[in-house]
Amino acid sequence: MMIGNLVLDFYIPHANSLKSKRMVVRSVKEKLKSKFNVSVAEVGNQDLWQNAQIAVVLVAPDKKQVEKSLQSIVKFIESNYPDLHINIYKEII
Repeated sequence: MMIGNLVLDFYIPHANSLKSKRMVVRSVKEKLKSKFNVSVAEVGNQDLWQNAQIAVVLVAPDKKQVEKSLQSIVKFIESNYPDLHINIYKEII
């Protein structure tokens, strides 16, 4: 059994309040949960208007499947949210 972890640091340039930031974060979280069946949580920068940090975790039987799933998630984020600046940190345990 392998565990995959992504930490996504978002910069949301068009967010001008916590409410607008949370709308973007909620959208990202719900889309990832429904499309990839992963666990998603906002883990940092909750009080900053234009920054967010989201963690995505998944479990799979082997490393190859974890890498494939994480890569699919990264491609999905990059193609669906091109206006956001994202730093991605990946770890497989």
